[in-house]
Amino acid sequence: MTEEQQRQELHSKIWKIADDVRGAVDGWDFKQYVLGILFYRFISENFQNYIEAGDPDVDYASFPEEQLTPEIKDDAIKTKGYFIMPSQLFSNVVEKANTNEDLNTDLKAIFDAIEASAVGYASERDIKGLFDDIDTTSNRLGNTVKERNQRLADVLKGIAELNFGSFEDNKIDLFGDAYEYLISNYASNAGKSGGEFFTPQSVSKLLAKIVMLGKDEKNKINKIYDPACGFRVIIMTQANSQVNTRVLELLPKFKIKKMNSWCAV
Repeated sequence: MTEEQQRQELHSKIWKIADDVRGAVDGWDFKQYVLGILFYRFISENFQNYIEAGDPDVDYASFPEEQLTPEIKDDAIKTKGYFIMPSQLFSNVVEKANTNEDLNTDLKAIFDAIEASAVGYASERDIKGLFDDIDTTSNRLGNTVKERNQRLADVLKGIAELNFGSFEDNKIDLFGDAYEYLISNYASNAGKSGGEFFTPQSVSKLLAKIVMLGKDEKNKINKIYDPACGFRVIIMTQANSQVNTRVLELLPKFKIKKMNSWCAV
């Protein structure tokens, strides 16, 4: 799939998800759910790939949780920065989304558990607050639990249907493209509180390349300045594509405030 085809599929899928929840969730709030669930899928599949290590005989999604020893968890958190139980994987949540009467509270519990897994580790500050913008129990999703669950299921299924293979192998910056598409459709009516200032992908890519110039301790770059970063700056996935490192390794250096959550410097 070419870069343009990937971008068109992403935009088409986001628009379909928007149609499914149209009239229920404010456009600017909707953006948070799409980006948040997209990020949840990303770290879930990233973690699953790490555990399976390319072994076709290992299926972490069906792995017995009682066999996950403290040593396994400790090693994984030290390497990845967080831990996700098999039952908490994106794929398993999506599979039961339509019939799960507790979907909204289950998602909140999963997000809380992912953040809690890093407590006491070097990654604690990086993981804390990752999902603050995704309020799965909010009345903005619907007046009843059933309505909220249905809309969350629609977003989950829509994100699950994105078929780009490995996130790391994408020809586009998924988060950057999704963010810019959502911005272009909803920011015009959001005003300053909605984040009318944001960093285009071209600038984000340049910032990522500048960051990666400092390869040794003496010349490393610890600070960058972007006057448009009042909202999220999408360089995390771009920076990750420049080096062979785990997804969140750069966040301790390049993080402004908790409001920057998933994809910020």
